[in-house]
Amino acid sequence: MFGILERFRRWRRQRRTDAVPISGEMWAHAEAHLPFLDYLEPDQRHRLRELARAFIAEKQFYGAQGFALSDEVIVTIALQACLPVLRVGLRAYRGWVGVIVYPGDFVIPRKVMDETGVVHEYDDEVLGEAWEGGPVLVSWHDEADAPEGVNVVVHEFAHKLDMENGEVDGLPLLPPGMPRKAWAEAFSSGYERFCAQVDAGVETALDPYGSESPGEFFAVASEAFFEAPCALEEDFPAIYEQLRAFYGADPAEGERRLYGEPPRGATIEAP
Repeated sequence: MFGILERFRRWRRQRRTDAVPISGEMWAHAEAHLPFLDYLEPDQRHRLRELARAFIAEKQFYGAQGFALSDEVIVTIALQACLPVLRVGLRAYRGWVGVIVYPGDFVIPRKVMDETGVVHEYDDEVLGEAWEGGPVLVSWHDEADAPEGVNVVVHEFAHKLDMENGEVDGLPLLPPGMPRKAWAEAFSSGYERFCAQVDAGVETALDPYGSESPGEFFAVASEAFFEAPCALEEDFPAIYEQLRAFYGADPAEGERRLYGEPPRGATIEAP
């Protein structure tokens, strides 16, 4: 019986996915804004498109504050949202359906109780936010106005993976064969060193916002993993190796291949 039900669910999901036609021209328009996708292997690029198509079929997109969602915006967001699940697939995003897109930065009212029990209210201007069991909120900027060195979509969807096993603490649900100890050692030492660099005003490969907490550090490192992989690998090699195993991709190798640099571990003969 369970086998029949699973086959029926897969058939139903495939029907929904097949009902989302995306032309080659639309893929090209969306991917033109995401040059780091060229770091992926061809089979991964194909899988990413299929995941993005299924993601659009399963999730509901909403434009906030009057923002008009175009097909290109939806496809561009879906491609980036599916990068963190190249290995595991969309089951990692089960249990919620909404993606809310704002026209630029937006404000979320906050309430925080201090140690004395006094509640402080304030408006927090953010680029995005992921809610446990709820939607993902992201901002959309025109290319000229986009914040430099930030990928809000990858960031928030990395948080969604972090939430799979509870609170956002920088330790997501690891695949079989990945020791928690090795992950914890790499990220703990990396986070400590990164915070020291930020405090000292040292320029790093990562957005300083990652020093806010271990959860933010994981999300910021995930952004760099896909967008600036060689820089991350050079500054934080142990973290890069953990993310390579976790995400099932090696974008640094793709970046080197794209720009003609020697593969990792290759020896260069003297002339």
